[in-house]
Amino acid sequence: MDSINKSFSGVQVLKNVNIELYKGEVHALMGENGAGKSTLMKIMAGVYQPDRDSGKIVYKGNEERWNNPMEARNKGISVIHQEISLSPNLSIGENILMGTKFKKNKLGLVKWNEIYETADRVLKSIGSSLNPKANVSTLSVAQQQMVEIARALSFNSEILIMDEPTASLTDKEIEKLFGIIEELKKKGVAIVYISHRMDEIFKISDRLTVLRDGNWIKSGPISETSPDNLVKLMVGRELSDLFVKERKQETIRPKDEVPALELQGISDKNLVDNVSLKLYPGEIVGLAGLVGAGRTELIRTIFGLSKLQEGRILLDGEDVQINNPIEAMKLGIAHVPESRKEQGLLPNLSVKENILMAQLPTYRKYRLLQTKRMDHDAERYIKELGVKTASKEQNVMGLSGGNQQKVVIAKWLSISPKVLLLDEPTRGVDIGAKTEIHKIICKLADQGLAVLMVSSELPEVLGVSDRILVMHEGKLRAELSREEATQEKIMYFATGEVK
Repeated sequence: MDSINKSFSGVQVLKNVNIELYKGEVHALMGENGAGKSTLMKIMAGVYQPDRDSGKIVYKGNEERWNNPMEARNKGISVIHQEISLSPNLSIGENILMGTKFKKNKLGLVKWNEIYETADRVLKSIGSSLNPKANVSTLSVAQQQMVEIARALSFNSEILIMDEPTASLTDKEIEKLFGIIEELKKKGVAIVYISHRMDEIFKISDRLTVLRDGNWIKSGPISETSPDNLVKLMVGRELSDLFVKERKQETIRPKDEVPALELQGISDKNLVDNVSLKLYPGEIVGLAGLVGAGRTELIRTIFGLSKLQEGRILLDGEDVQINNPIEAMKLGIAHVPESRKEQGLLPNLSVKENILMAQLPTYRKYRLLQTKRMDHDAERYIKELGVKTASKEQNVMGLSGGNQQKVVIAKWLSISPKVLLLDEPTRGVDIGAKTEIHKIICKLADQGLAVLMVSSELPEVLGVSDRILVMHEGKLRAELSREEATQEKIMYFATGEVK
Protein backbone atom coordinates (compact mmCIF):
# COMPACT_ATOMS: atom_id res chain seq x y z
CA MET A 1 0.00 0.00 0.00
CA ASP A 2 1.68 3.17 -1.22
CA SER A 3 0.75 6.80 -0.40
CA ILE A 4 -2.78 5.94 0.80
CA ASN A 5 -5.08 8.84 1.74
CA LYS A 6 -8.54 8.65 3.32
CA SER A 7 -10.97 11.39 4.32
CA PHE A 8 -14.36 11.32 6.05
CA SER A 9 -16.65 14.36 5.67
CA GLY A 10 -13.69 16.48 4.64
CA VAL A 11 -11.52 15.38 7.57
CA GLN A 12 -8.35 13.60 6.43
CA VAL A 13 -7.58 10.61 8.66
CA LEU A 14 -4.82 8.99 6.55
CA LYS A 15 -2.11 11.04 4.86
CA ASN A 16 0.26 9.32 2.41
CA VAL A 17 0.50 6.12 4.45
CA ASN A 18 2.69 3.22 3.33
CA ILE A 19 2.94 -0.42 4.39
CA GLU A 20 4.63 -3.45 2.79
CA LEU A 21 3.83 -7.08 3.67
CA TYR A 22 5.95 -10.09 2.78
CA LYS A 23 5.10 -13.78 2.78
CA GLY A 24 5.72 -15.60 6.05
CA GLU A 25 6.17 -12.52 8.25
CA VAL A 26 4.40 -10.97 11.22
CA HIS A 27 4.15 -7.23 10.64
CA ALA A 28 3.26 -5.17 13.74
CA LEU A 29 1.08 -2.13 12.98
CA MET A 30 1.60 0.29 15.85
CA GLY A 31 0.09 3.60 16.92
CA GLU A 32 -2.23 5.18 19.45
CA ASN A 33 -5.99 4.81 19.19
CA GLY A 34 -7.04 7.25 16.49
CA ALA A 35 -3.69 6.98 14.68
CA GLY A 36 -5.39 5.45 11.62
CA LYS A 37 -4.52 1.74 12.06
CA SER A 38 -8.08 0.45 11.79
CA THR A 39 -8.88 2.71 8.82
CA LEU A 40 -5.80 1.47 6.96
CA MET A 41 -6.72 -2.16 7.66
CA LYS A 42 -10.32 -1.59 6.57
CA ILE A 43 -8.99 -0.31 3.24
CA MET A 44 -6.78 -3.39 2.97
CA ALA A 45 -9.81 -5.61 3.72
CA GLY A 46 -12.20 -3.83 1.32
CA VAL A 47 -14.45 -2.20 3.94
CA TYR A 48 -13.36 1.28 2.82
CA GLN A 49 -11.88 2.49 -0.45
CA PRO A 50 -9.00 4.99 -0.45
CA ASP A 51 -9.63 8.52 -1.67
CA ARG A 52 -9.89 8.86 -5.43
CA ASP A 53 -6.51 9.37 -7.14
CA SER A 54 -4.86 8.32 -3.88
CA GLY A 55 -1.81 6.08 -4.08
CA LYS A 56 -2.11 2.44 -5.01
CA ILE A 57 -2.55 -1.06 -3.61
CA VAL A 58 -0.39 -3.76 -5.22
CA TYR A 59 -1.29 -7.36 -4.36
CA LYS A 60 0.86 -10.22 -5.67
CA GLY A 61 2.25 -7.96 -8.40
CA ASN A 62 -1.07 -6.54 -9.60
CA GLU A 63 -2.59 -3.16 -8.77
CA GLU A 64 -5.94 -3.80 -7.06
CA ARG A 65 -8.87 -1.99 -5.47
CA TRP A 66 -11.54 -3.95 -3.62
CA ASN A 67 -15.15 -2.76 -3.78
CA ASN A 68 -16.28 -4.72 -0.72
CA PRO A 69 -14.99 -7.12 1.95
CA MET A 70 -16.16 -10.21 0.04
CA GLU A 71 -13.89 -9.32 -2.88
CA ALA A 72 -10.92 -8.96 -0.54
CA ARG A 73 -11.73 -12.18 1.31
CA ASN A 74 -12.09 -14.12 -1.94
CA LYS A 75 -8.61 -12.89 -2.85
CA GLY A 76 -7.26 -14.29 0.44
CA ILE A 77 -7.44 -11.36 2.90
CA SER A 78 -9.14 -12.10 6.24
CA VAL A 79 -9.63 -10.06 9.40
CA ILE A 80 -9.89 -11.06 13.05
CA HIS A 81 -11.59 -8.00 14.55
CA GLN A 82 -10.92 -6.69 18.05
CA GLU A 83 -14.65 -6.41 18.70
CA ILE A 84 -16.23 -9.85 18.50
CA SER A 85 -18.72 -10.00 15.62
CA LEU A 86 -20.27 -13.44 15.93
CA SER A 87 -23.97 -14.28 15.67
CA PRO A 88 -24.82 -15.39 19.22
CA ASN A 89 -27.96 -17.34 18.34
CA LEU A 90 -26.19 -19.60 15.83
CA SER A 91 -23.89 -22.56 16.45
CA ILE A 92 -20.10 -22.40 16.43
CA GLY A 93 -20.04 -24.34 13.16
CA GLU A 94 -22.47 -21.96 11.46
CA ASN A 95 -20.40 -18.96 12.59
CA ILE A 96 -17.12 -20.46 11.39
CA LEU A 97 -18.48 -21.27 7.92
CA MET A 98 -20.71 -18.20 7.57
CA GLY A 99 -20.35 -16.66 4.12
CA THR A 100 -19.64 -19.97 2.40
CA LYS A 101 -22.10 -22.03 0.39
CA PHE A 102 -23.44 -24.82 2.60
CA LYS A 103 -23.56 -28.19 0.84
CA LYS A 104 -27.03 -29.64 0.35
CA ASN A 105 -28.40 -33.10 -0.33
CA LYS A 106 -30.72 -34.14 -3.15
CA LEU A 107 -33.72 -32.89 -1.19
CA GLY A 108 -32.18 -29.44 -0.88
CA LEU A 109 -31.46 -29.82 2.84
CA VAL A 110 -28.21 -28.60 4.37
CA LYS A 111 -25.68 -31.34 5.12
CA TRP A 112 -25.22 -30.35 8.74
CA ASN A 113 -22.87 -33.23 9.55
CA GLU A 114 -20.41 -32.00 6.93
CA ILE A 115 -20.61 -28.45 8.30
CA TYR A 116 -19.87 -29.58 11.83
CA GLU A 117 -17.09 -31.93 10.70
CA THR A 118 -15.42 -29.11 8.74
CA ALA A 119 -15.76 -26.69 11.65
CA ASP A 120 -14.39 -29.34 14.02
CA ARG A 121 -11.28 -29.77 11.85
CA VAL A 122 -10.65 -26.02 11.86
CA LEU A 123 -11.11 -25.83 15.64
CA LYS A 124 -8.77 -28.78 16.23
CA SER A 125 -6.17 -27.17 13.97
CA ILE A 126 -5.87 -24.36 16.52
CA GLY A 127 -5.95 -26.73 19.50
CA SER A 128 -9.56 -26.00 20.49
CA SER A 129 -11.86 -28.69 21.87
CA LEU A 130 -15.04 -26.61 21.50
CA ASN A 131 -18.11 -28.48 20.29
CA PRO A 132 -19.05 -27.03 16.85
CA LYS A 133 -22.72 -27.72 17.60
CA ALA A 134 -22.67 -25.53 20.73
CA ASN A 135 -24.50 -22.20 20.63
CA VAL A 136 -22.16 -19.17 20.58
CA SER A 137 -24.26 -17.44 23.27
CA THR A 138 -23.08 -20.09 25.78
CA LEU A 139 -19.39 -19.26 25.27
CA SER A 140 -17.09 -17.06 27.34
CA VAL A 141 -15.47 -14.02 25.73
CA ALA A 142 -12.17 -15.93 25.38
CA GLN A 143 -13.92 -18.87 23.71
CA GLN A 144 -15.72 -16.53 21.31
CA GLN A 145 -12.35 -15.05 20.40
CA MET A 146 -11.09 -18.53 19.48
CA VAL A 147 -14.15 -18.98 17.24
CA GLU A 148 -13.34 -15.65 15.53
CA ILE A 149 -9.81 -16.92 14.87
CA ALA A 150 -11.10 -20.24 13.55
CA ARG A 151 -13.51 -18.44 11.19
CA ALA A 152 -10.72 -16.31 9.72
CA LEU A 153 -8.45 -19.32 9.25
CA SER A 154 -11.20 -21.34 7.53
CA PHE A 155 -10.76 -19.27 4.34
CA ASN A 156 -7.12 -20.31 3.75
CA SER A 157 -6.03 -16.68 3.92
CA GLU A 158 -2.79 -15.39 2.39
CA ILE A 159 -3.01 -12.17 4.42
CA LEU A 160 -4.42 -12.31 7.94
CA ILE A 161 -5.13 -9.12 9.90
CA MET A 162 -5.22 -9.66 13.67
CA ASP A 163 -6.60 -6.70 15.65
CA GLU A 164 -5.90 -7.18 19.39
CA PRO A 165 -6.40 -10.98 19.11
CA THR A 166 -5.18 -11.73 22.64
CA ALA A 167 -7.25 -9.11 24.53
CA SER A 168 -9.62 -11.72 25.99
CA LEU A 169 -7.36 -14.80 26.01
CA THR A 170 -5.66 -16.54 28.94
CA ASP A 171 -1.88 -16.97 28.99
CA LYS A 172 -2.29 -20.60 27.89
CA GLU A 173 -4.56 -19.60 24.99
CA ILE A 174 -2.11 -16.84 23.99
CA GLU A 175 0.74 -19.35 23.78
CA LYS A 176 -1.50 -21.59 21.67
CA LEU A 177 -2.26 -18.64 19.36
CA PHE A 178 1.46 -17.85 19.00
CA GLY A 179 2.01 -21.48 17.99
CA ILE A 180 -0.69 -21.11 15.32
CA ILE A 181 0.97 -17.92 14.07
CA GLU A 182 4.30 -19.75 13.71
CA GLU A 183 2.63 -22.47 11.66
CA LEU A 184 0.94 -19.87 9.45
CA LYS A 185 4.29 -18.16 8.85
CA LYS A 186 5.76 -21.48 7.69
CA LYS A 187 2.89 -21.72 5.17
CA GLY A 188 3.79 -18.28 3.79
CA VAL A 189 0.88 -16.31 5.30
CA ALA A 190 1.56 -12.61 5.88
CA ILE A 191 0.14 -11.48 9.23
CA VAL A 192 -0.64 -7.90 10.25
CA TYR A 193 -0.59 -7.85 14.05
CA ILE A 194 -2.16 -4.96 15.98
CA SER A 195 -1.59 -4.96 19.74
CA HIS A 196 -0.81 -2.54 22.57
CA ARG A 197 1.11 -5.24 24.46
CA MET A 198 4.79 -4.53 23.97
CA ASP A 199 5.95 -7.96 25.12
CA GLU A 200 3.83 -9.61 22.41
CA ILE A 201 5.06 -7.26 19.69
CA PHE A 202 8.71 -7.96 20.41
CA LYS A 203 8.10 -11.68 20.88
CA ILE A 204 6.42 -12.54 17.57
CA SER A 205 6.92 -9.64 15.11
CA ASP A 206 9.46 -9.53 12.29
CA ARG A 207 8.87 -5.98 11.08
CA LEU A 208 6.76 -2.98 12.07
CA THR A 209 5.05 0.13 10.77
CA VAL A 210 4.26 3.07 13.07
CA LEU A 211 1.43 5.56 12.46
CA ARG A 212 0.78 8.78 14.36
CA ASP A 213 -2.20 11.09 13.78
CA GLY A 214 -2.87 9.49 10.39
CA ASN A 215 0.73 9.92 9.22
CA TRP A 216 3.28 7.23 8.35
CA ILE A 217 6.19 7.59 10.79
CA LYS A 218 8.46 4.59 10.23
CA SER A 219 8.71 1.03 8.90
CA GLY A 220 11.52 -1.45 9.46
CA PRO A 221 12.77 -4.57 11.25
CA ILE A 222 11.57 -4.94 14.85
CA SER A 223 15.14 -5.80 15.84
CA GLU A 224 16.22 -2.24 15.09
CA THR A 225 14.04 -0.62 17.75
CA SER A 226 13.27 -0.93 21.48
CA PRO A 227 10.12 -0.54 23.60
CA ASP A 228 11.20 2.94 24.71
CA ASN A 229 11.97 4.06 21.16
CA LEU A 230 8.75 2.53 19.83
CA VAL A 231 6.65 4.42 22.39
CA LYS A 232 8.40 7.66 21.44
CA LEU A 233 7.64 7.01 17.76
CA MET A 234 3.98 6.32 18.56
CA VAL A 235 3.20 9.22 20.88
CA GLY A 236 6.04 11.68 20.40
CA ARG A 237 6.97 11.54 24.08
CA GLU A 238 9.38 9.54 26.23
CA LEU A 239 8.12 6.43 28.02
CA SER A 240 9.14 7.91 31.38
CA ASP A 241 6.63 10.73 30.84
CA LEU A 242 3.68 8.41 30.34
CA PHE A 243 3.08 6.33 33.46
CA VAL A 244 1.92 7.39 36.90
CA LYS A 245 4.85 6.59 39.18
CA GLU A 246 3.48 7.75 42.50
CA ARG A 247 0.66 9.63 44.15
CA LYS A 248 1.18 12.39 46.63
CA GLN A 249 1.15 10.76 50.05
CA GLU A 250 -0.88 13.57 51.58
CA THR A 251 -3.78 12.82 49.23
CA ILE A 252 -4.13 9.22 50.48
CA ARG A 253 -6.68 9.11 53.27
CA PRO A 254 -5.72 7.78 56.75
CA LYS A 255 -6.79 4.24 57.59
CA ASP A 256 -8.37 5.10 60.94
CA GLU A 257 -11.56 6.35 59.32
CA VAL A 258 -14.60 4.25 58.42
CA PRO A 259 -14.13 2.27 55.18
CA ALA A 260 -16.17 3.48 52.22
CA LEU A 261 -16.67 -0.20 51.34
CA GLU A 262 -16.18 -3.26 53.52
CA LEU A 263 -16.73 -6.90 52.58
CA GLN A 264 -17.05 -9.51 55.31
CA GLY A 265 -16.76 -13.13 54.15
CA ILE A 266 -18.75 -12.74 50.94
CA SER A 267 -19.30 -15.69 48.56
CA ASP A 268 -21.33 -16.24 45.42
CA LYS A 269 -21.17 -20.08 45.62
CA ASN A 270 -19.37 -20.04 42.28
CA LEU A 271 -15.99 -18.30 42.03
CA VAL A 272 -16.01 -15.89 44.98
CA ASP A 273 -15.09 -17.71 48.18
CA ASN A 274 -15.17 -16.02 51.61
CA VAL A 275 -13.63 -12.68 50.56
CA SER A 276 -13.10 -9.93 53.13
CA LEU A 277 -11.59 -6.53 52.40
CA LYS A 278 -11.71 -2.85 53.32
CA LEU A 279 -11.60 0.04 50.87
CA TYR A 280 -11.14 3.57 52.20
CA PRO A 281 -12.14 6.96 50.75
CA GLY A 282 -9.39 8.44 48.60
CA GLU A 283 -7.69 5.06 48.11
CA ILE A 284 -6.95 3.04 44.98
CA VAL A 285 -6.79 -0.71 45.63
CA GLY A 286 -5.57 -2.90 42.79
CA LEU A 287 -7.10 -6.37 42.46
CA ALA A 288 -4.58 -8.67 40.74
CA GLY A 289 -4.72 -12.32 39.72
CA LEU A 290 -4.82 -14.63 36.74
CA VAL A 291 -7.82 -15.05 34.41
CA GLY A 292 -10.43 -17.12 36.26
CA ALA A 293 -9.24 -16.08 39.71
CA GLY A 294 -12.64 -14.55 40.53
CA ARG A 295 -11.79 -10.85 40.27
CA THR A 296 -14.54 -9.93 37.81
CA GLU A 297 -17.01 -12.12 39.70
CA LEU A 298 -16.17 -10.27 42.93
CA ILE A 299 -16.82 -6.91 41.26
CA ARG A 300 -20.10 -8.18 39.82
CA THR A 301 -21.22 -9.48 43.22
CA ILE A 302 -20.57 -6.11 44.87
CA PHE A 303 -22.55 -4.36 42.12
CA GLY A 304 -25.52 -6.73 42.31
CA LEU A 305 -24.93 -8.41 38.94
CA SER A 306 -24.21 -11.73 40.65
CA LYS A 307 -26.17 -12.98 43.64
CA LEU A 308 -24.54 -12.71 47.06
CA GLN A 309 -24.97 -16.05 48.80
CA GLU A 310 -23.03 -15.46 52.03
CA GLY A 311 -21.40 -12.59 53.91
CA ARG A 312 -22.03 -8.88 54.42
CA ILE A 313 -21.44 -5.72 52.42
CA LEU A 314 -21.03 -2.46 54.36
CA LEU A 315 -20.98 1.08 52.98
CA ASP A 316 -19.70 3.81 55.32
CA GLY A 317 -19.99 1.27 58.15
CA GLU A 318 -23.66 0.44 57.50
CA ASP A 319 -25.01 -2.94 56.37
CA VAL A 320 -26.55 -2.78 52.90
CA GLN A 321 -28.49 -5.23 50.75
CA ILE A 322 -27.67 -5.08 47.04
CA ASN A 323 -29.89 -7.26 44.87
CA ASN A 324 -29.35 -5.53 41.53
CA PRO A 325 -27.34 -2.72 39.88
CA ILE A 326 -30.12 -0.16 40.37
CA GLU A 327 -29.85 -0.60 44.15
CA ALA A 328 -26.04 -0.38 43.92
CA MET A 329 -26.26 2.89 41.96
CA LYS A 330 -28.66 4.40 44.49
CA LEU A 331 -26.16 3.55 47.23
CA GLY A 332 -23.37 5.36 45.37
CA ILE A 333 -21.55 2.44 43.71
CA ALA A 334 -20.42 2.77 40.09
CA HIS A 335 -19.13 -0.02 37.84
CA VAL A 336 -16.99 0.33 34.72
CA PRO A 337 -17.29 -3.16 33.14
CA GLU A 338 -14.72 -5.32 31.39
CA SER A 339 -16.30 -5.01 27.92
CA ARG A 340 -17.23 -1.44 27.05
CA LYS A 341 -18.95 -2.38 23.77
CA GLU A 342 -21.23 -5.09 25.18
CA GLN A 343 -21.68 -3.89 28.77
CA GLY A 344 -20.69 -0.23 28.98
CA LEU A 345 -22.07 1.64 25.98
CA LEU A 346 -25.22 1.90 23.89
CA PRO A 347 -23.58 1.88 20.44
CA ASN A 348 -26.43 3.54 18.52
CA LEU A 349 -26.55 6.59 20.78
CA SER A 350 -24.48 9.77 20.93
CA VAL A 351 -21.65 10.66 23.28
CA LYS A 352 -24.04 12.92 25.24
CA GLU A 353 -26.71 10.25 25.61
CA ASN A 354 -24.18 7.65 26.77
CA ILE A 355 -22.69 10.00 29.36
CA LEU A 356 -26.07 10.95 30.83
CA MET A 357 -27.99 7.66 30.53
CA ALA A 358 -27.45 6.63 34.16
CA GLN A 359 -29.02 9.89 35.33
CA LEU A 360 -31.71 10.52 32.71
CA PRO A 361 -34.63 10.58 35.21
CA THR A 362 -33.03 13.55 37.00
CA TYR A 363 -33.26 15.64 33.83
CA ARG A 364 -37.02 15.26 33.57
CA LYS A 365 -39.34 18.10 34.60
CA TYR A 366 -43.07 17.98 33.99
CA ARG A 367 -42.47 14.94 31.75
CA LEU A 368 -40.07 16.94 29.56
CA LEU A 369 -36.29 16.58 29.35
CA GLN A 370 -34.24 19.63 30.33
CA THR A 371 -32.14 19.65 27.17
CA LYS A 372 -30.11 22.77 27.99
CA ARG A 373 -29.03 21.31 31.34
CA MET A 374 -28.23 18.01 29.63
CA ASP A 375 -26.07 19.77 27.03
CA HIS A 376 -24.25 21.71 29.74
CA ASP A 377 -23.51 18.64 31.86
CA ALA A 378 -22.41 16.53 28.89
CA GLU A 379 -20.01 19.24 27.73
CA ARG A 380 -18.65 19.55 31.29
CA TYR A 381 -17.80 15.82 31.49
CA ILE A 382 -16.34 15.85 27.97
CA LYS A 383 -14.05 18.70 29.02
CA GLU A 384 -13.16 17.30 32.47
CA LEU A 385 -12.21 13.87 31.13
CA GLY A 386 -10.64 15.13 27.92
CA VAL A 387 -12.92 13.18 25.57
CA LYS A 388 -11.78 13.83 22.01
CA THR A 389 -14.98 14.05 19.96
CA ALA A 390 -16.25 16.15 17.06
CA SER A 391 -19.26 17.08 19.19
CA LYS A 392 -21.41 15.78 22.03
CA GLU A 393 -23.87 14.57 19.38
CA GLN A 394 -21.34 12.30 17.65
CA ASN A 395 -22.14 8.58 17.67
CA VAL A 396 -20.11 7.03 20.48
CA MET A 397 -18.81 4.20 18.26
CA GLY A 398 -17.08 6.81 16.10
CA LEU A 399 -14.63 7.48 18.95
CA SER A 400 -11.33 5.73 19.54
CA GLY A 401 -11.22 2.99 22.17
CA GLY A 402 -9.62 5.25 24.77
CA ASN A 403 -12.25 7.95 24.30
CA GLN A 404 -15.05 5.39 24.45
CA GLN A 405 -13.65 4.27 27.80
CA LYS A 406 -13.63 7.87 29.04
CA VAL A 407 -17.31 8.11 28.09
CA VAL A 408 -18.06 5.00 30.18
CA ILE A 409 -16.22 6.52 33.15
CA ALA A 410 -18.06 9.83 32.65
CA LYS A 411 -21.40 8.00 32.67
CA TRP A 412 -20.71 6.65 36.14
CA LEU A 413 -19.25 9.88 37.48
CA SER A 414 -22.58 11.51 36.64
CA ILE A 415 -24.20 9.64 39.57
CA SER A 416 -21.65 11.18 42.02
CA PRO A 417 -20.50 7.79 43.39
CA LYS A 418 -18.68 7.04 46.64
CA VAL A 419 -17.17 3.78 45.35
CA LEU A 420 -15.87 3.18 41.82
CA LEU A 421 -15.41 -0.42 40.64
CA LEU A 422 -13.12 -0.63 37.61
CA ASP A 423 -12.78 -3.88 35.64
CA GLU A 424 -9.83 -3.73 33.21
CA PRO A 425 -10.23 0.05 32.72
CA THR A 426 -7.54 0.34 30.03
CA ARG A 427 -8.06 -2.89 28.08
CA GLY A 428 -7.67 -2.33 24.33
CA VAL A 429 -6.53 1.29 24.58
CA ASP A 430 -3.15 2.67 23.57
CA ILE A 431 -0.35 3.84 25.83
CA GLY A 432 -1.21 7.54 25.59
CA ALA A 433 -4.89 6.91 26.43
CA LYS A 434 -3.86 4.63 29.30
CA THR A 435 -1.85 7.47 30.78
CA GLU A 436 -4.82 9.83 30.54
CA ILE A 437 -7.14 7.26 32.18
CA HIS A 438 -4.58 6.64 34.95
CA LYS A 439 -4.49 10.38 35.65
CA ILE A 440 -8.30 10.48 35.77
CA ILE A 441 -8.38 7.58 38.25
CA CYS A 442 -5.78 9.23 40.48
CA LYS A 443 -7.59 12.57 40.32
CA LEU A 444 -10.86 10.92 41.38
CA ALA A 445 -9.14 9.24 44.32
CA ASP A 446 -7.54 12.55 45.30
CA GLN A 447 -11.08 13.97 45.44
CA GLY A 448 -12.11 11.28 47.95
CA LEU A 449 -13.52 8.53 45.74
CA ALA A 450 -12.76 4.94 46.83
CA VAL A 451 -11.50 2.94 43.83
CA LEU A 452 -11.28 -0.85 43.47
CA MET A 453 -9.49 -1.68 40.20
CA VAL A 454 -9.15 -5.05 38.46
CA SER A 455 -6.26 -5.18 36.00
CA SER A 456 -4.30 -7.98 34.33
CA GLU A 457 -1.44 -5.61 33.51
CA LEU A 458 0.97 -5.72 36.43
CA PRO A 459 2.79 -2.46 35.52
CA GLU A 460 -0.61 -0.73 35.70
CA VAL A 461 -1.44 -2.31 39.07
CA LEU A 462 1.96 -1.35 40.46
CA GLY A 463 1.90 2.15 38.98
CA VAL A 464 -1.55 3.26 40.14
CA SER A 465 -2.47 1.31 43.30
CA ASP A 466 -1.99 2.33 46.93
CA ARG A 467 -2.51 -1.29 48.02
CA ILE A 468 -2.67 -4.50 46.02
CA LEU A 469 -4.87 -7.52 46.76
CA VAL A 470 -4.10 -10.80 44.98
CA MET A 471 -6.77 -13.40 44.20
CA HIS A 472 -6.43 -17.08 43.32
CA GLU A 473 -9.29 -19.53 42.78
CA GLY A 474 -11.86 -17.18 44.32
CA LYS A 475 -9.91 -16.40 47.49
CA LEU A 476 -7.81 -13.44 48.54
CA ARG A 477 -4.28 -14.83 48.89
CA ALA A 478 -2.29 -11.72 49.79
CA GLU A 479 -2.38 -8.02 50.59
CA LEU A 480 0.69 -6.05 49.55
CA SER A 481 1.57 -2.46 50.30
CA ARG A 482 2.72 -0.22 47.46
CA GLU A 483 6.27 -0.33 48.80
CA GLU A 484 6.61 -4.11 49.08
CA ALA A 485 4.75 -5.09 45.89
CA THR A 486 6.69 -6.39 42.90
CA GLN A 487 5.63 -8.28 39.77
CA GLU A 488 7.36 -11.39 41.11
CA LYS A 489 5.52 -11.26 44.45
CA ILE A 490 2.15 -10.71 42.80
CA MET A 491 2.66 -13.66 40.43
CA TYR A 492 3.83 -15.83 43.34
CA PHE A 493 0.50 -15.42 45.12
CA ALA A 494 -1.57 -15.31 41.90
CA THR A 495 -0.38 -18.83 41.04
CA GLY A 496 -1.56 -20.15 44.42
CA GLU A 497 1.68 -20.17 46.39
CA VAL A 498 1.31 -19.15 50.04
CA LYS A 499 4.27 -18.41 52.28
